[in-house]
Amino acid sequence: MYMKKCFFAFIICLLAGIGLAQAQLPAVTLKTIDGATVNSETLNNDGKPFIIDFFATWCKPCNRELSAIAEVYDEWQEETGVKIFAVSIDQGQNINKVKPLVDQNEWEYEVLLDPNSDLLKALGGQMIPYVVVVDGKGNVVSKHSGYTDGAENELIEEVKKLLAE
Repeated sequence: MYMKKCFFAFIICLLAGIGLAQAQLPAVTLKTIDGATVNSETLNNDGKPFIIDFFATWCKPCNRELSAIAEVYDEWQEETGVKIFAVSIDQGQNINKVKPLVDQNEWEYEVLLDPNSDLLKALGGQMIPYVVVVDGKGNVVSKHSGYTDGAENELIEEVKKLLAE
């Protein structure tokens, strides 16, 4: 009897884990840097995978990561069609620094504002940089905290793996 209960508990945990790994994007209201309202639930890339990269103007590792990706973003798009949504959690006076930072670095990402970190929290993030990979159906398939040089290579490999499935 004990073994049956353990096995049943294991199966429940396994199914719960699968559900979490394939969670849909939550519905959170964001703004574009031009002031338009966007619901995070509607983010998509025409059936192809996309990446949500949370950052702040004051976060050095975030800026290094987005700059490193910017260097290869054209190649990534050409090879995989991947799209990146860079989501700033800047608030207050810092929110006015987002557009100048994006322009200065010539980041070609779609930039969104999440000043209360509502989307970050809804996706389980606690610190930035925080990166979420979403498949073409809108399912969250992986999450990463922090940045080390070269980590962007792992991101594109995840995207390629999704495309191969």
